[in-house]
Amino acid sequence: MSPLADADDPAGGEPEVEIRRSTRRRRTVSARRDGDRIVVLVPAGMSRGEERRWVREMVARVRRAEQRPTWSHDDLAERARLLSDRWLGGLAAPDSVRWVDNQQSRWGSCTPGDRSIRLSSRLQGMPSWVVDYVLVHELAHLLEPGHDERFWAWVDTYPQAEKAKGYLLGWSAASRVEPPPSDHVD
Repeated sequence: MSPLADADDPAGGEPEVEIRRSTRRRRTVSARRDGDRIVVLVPAGMSRGEERRWVREMVARVRRAEQRPTWSHDDLAERARLLSDRWLGGLAAPDSVRWVDNQQSRWGSCTPGDRSIRLSSRLQGMPSWVVDYVLVHELAHLLEPGHDERFWAWVDTYPQAEKAKGYLLGWSAASRVEPPPSDHVD
């Protein structure tokens, strides 16, 4: 194990880094948090120079991922209110907004009858603008239950809608999971 300086660490500390070389790896490099250290897996045949470059890159990725927001149910409800005010004229007011673990084929769902919105816990840790997009999508269902032109007109008021759709499609492909149908999030 070796320490690696991280200029982005607000505490000024250096994360402990463990580098594991694998003869089974040919080209891929990956990293993950394991307690207080970051484990970086590299191909055994990689040069030391390439290893140093990849270790810095992968440690930075892990650290950035750790800084992404995770919101409580109350945070989600407040965020939904702010997004409705900003992009939907305050017209979409859910009675409940919460994370759920049972949505593996949807990013979110809305039940207009009881004005409840549920977001897949898979969204936790994704960039806030992606979570915001899914929230706006589900909020729009409180105004238009289907996926018709009026619905998409509401969703498209969110300026990062197309970018977020692309992110979610890319995430699905990288994770080798079937994305929801391309015409909608849920």
